[in-house]
Amino acid sequence: MDRSRARARIGVLALLWGSTFLWVEMALDALTPVQVTFSRCLLGAVTLLAACLGSGRRLPGSRAVWGRVVVAAFFCNTLPFAMFSIGQQSIDSGIAGVLNATTPLWSLLIGSVTGAERGLRPSRLGGLLLGFAGVVLILAPWRATQAGGWGALAVVVAALSYAVGFAFMGRFLVGKGIPTVSLSAAQLVAATVLTVPTLPAGGLTPVEIGPKELAAVVILGVVTTGITFHLTYRNIAAEGATNTATVGYLLPVVSVTLGVVLLDEDFSLRIALGMAGVLAGVGLTRRPARVPAPGRTRTAGDLPMRDLPRQERNVRQ
Repeated sequence: MDRSRARARIGVLALLWGSTFLWVEMALDALTPVQVTFSRCLLGAVTLLAACLGSGRRLPGSRAVWGRVVVAAFFCNTLPFAMFSIGQQSIDSGIAGVLNATTPLWSLLIGSVTGAERGLRPSRLGGLLLGFAGVVLILAPWRATQAGGWGALAVVVAALSYAVGFAFMGRFLVGKGIPTVSLSAAQLVAATVLTVPTLPAGGLTPVEIGPKELAAVVILGVVTTGITFHLTYRNIAAEGATNTATVGYLLPVVSVTLGVVLLDEDFSLRIALGMAGVLAGVGLTRRPARVPAPGRTRTAGDLPMRDLPRQERNVRQ
C-alpha cells in the first residue's frame, strides 16, 4: 500500500510538474519572464498560505528555520523559475521539460559528494544512465543547432538549481518536526520576497493579457507551483531528495506530449524512443533493493562497516 501511494504521488507530481512548461510558454505570450516568475511565486504563496492557515498550522517562528527557508527558496524556486521563464523564450516547452530531466543526475552527483547517497545499486545507476540516454535522444544535440544556446543553458542551470534545492531541503528542513505545509508555504513566501528586487528588470512593464493567458498564469501559480511544490515537499519527506528528483525523468513524456498536442511542437520516432528510454530508466531507479533469501538471517557480519555500532566496529577492525 505504501509503495502504491508513493507511485501515485510520483505520477501526480509528474503530470502537474510536467505541465508547468506548457503554462509558462502560454504565460510568456502576455508577460515578461520577471512577471511570470513573480506571479507564479505570489499565487503559489497565497495558495499554500490559505492551505496552511485553513488546516490550523502556522508558519515557522524560528529565525534559524527562516534562514534555511530563504536559502531553499532561492535554489528551488526563485532561480529555477526565472531560468525557465528566460530559457523558454527561445526553446520549445517540450525541450525545456527534457532538459529539466537532468535534475536526477545532478541530484545523484550532489548526494554522492555530500554523502547523502551511499551504496548506489548497479540497477539504479543503470536506470539513471538509461534515463539520461533517453533525454539525450529526445534532445538530439547533434541536430539542435537552433534549440541550443543561452535558452537551453538557462534551463540546465534551473535543473541544477533544483537538485541543490532538493538536497538542501532534505538535509536541513524536512524531518525537523515542522509540518510540510508550513514549510512549503513559508518557502514560497520567501521566494516571492526574493523576486521583488528583480521587478525593475521588466516586471513593471504594462500588461495586456487575454483570457487564455490569464488562465495559464492562474494554473501555473495555483496548481503547478503551489500545489505541486507542496507535493514535492511531502515526497522529499517520504522518500528523500534523490528519489524525488527521479520524477524529473517523467517530465519529458508529459511536456513533449502537451507540446505536441496543444502547441504543435515537433514529434518523431526519435522522440518516442527517447521517452521509452526515460520510462524504463525511471522504472530501474525506483526498483526496490533485493531482500535476503528466505531462511537466511542477516547478521552483523553482513552489514557494511558504517552500519555497525561503534563497539562492533572496534571488534571487527
